[in-house]
Amino acid sequence: MNNRAQQLQAFERLLDIMDELREKCPWDKKQTFQSLKHLTIEEVYELNDAISENNPEEIKKELGDLLLHIVFYAKIGSEDHSFDIEDVCNGICEKLIVRHPHIYGDVEVEDEQAVKENWEKIKLKEGNKSVLSGVPKSLPAVIKAFRIQDKVKGVGFDWDDKKDVWSKVEEELAEFKAEVAANNQEKQEQEFGDVLFALINYARFCDINPEEALNKTNNKFIRRFTKMEELIKKDHKILGNLSLSELDVYWNSVKKDEAV
Repeated sequence: MNNRAQQLQAFERLLDIMDELREKCPWDKKQTFQSLKHLTIEEVYELNDAISENNPEEIKKELGDLLLHIVFYAKIGSEDHSFDIEDVCNGICEKLIVRHPHIYGDVEVEDEQAVKENWEKIKLKEGNKSVLSGVPKSLPAVIKAFRIQDKVKGVGFDWDDKKDVWSKVEEELAEFKAEVAANNQEKQEQEFGDVLFALINYARFCDINPEEALNKTNNKFIRRFTKMEELIKKDHKILGNLSLSELDVYWNSVKKDEAV
């Protein structure tokens, strides 16, 4: 690995390139906070894919793309004197120092949970109106539910016993089934949301990331369905012309092959 001087040199090179692109490239000159926003979100998802695939080379590339966006935003901010990359770096440094009093102060902590509890308490002291005010509104729903539950845990609002969490799942399932039986569409949706929220909470108690778990299931289904399509084509048949029972034969064949 390179030493600190080489790392700083590489970062300075990126800043210089950004300055030049912003000055000379027609596309880069036109970009704004708003125009870059959706591209940044896309880059974060691409990084997520690379991490999920455990591909270090792709992780490195996607981190570079994301770093470019950070530098790009800072460059735009500097042009109207709102902030620059120095402000960005110093801002996060100060935040980290303040929120780690067990490292930079005289606070003692016993474990990771104590660190998280201190973090949330410090955020409230900094002026946050709610523990949940830091949860982005546009987060995907599963991730958002997980983060909400994790954050309130940081201030002690959590179940003590895993069994009670599962009892809550069963309670919400019973309420959902009752609304299905009553054919009340609006309440079905509400109770189904409660079921998902309770299941996500139980996943947290099992040390399972529900977003990752669902992604793996999605990918597994895509892989199996694609293989099923290939088998059907190989047999010179048309997917849409097959009955459900015929499709099940192909599906079970794919599952059997994967289990071998």
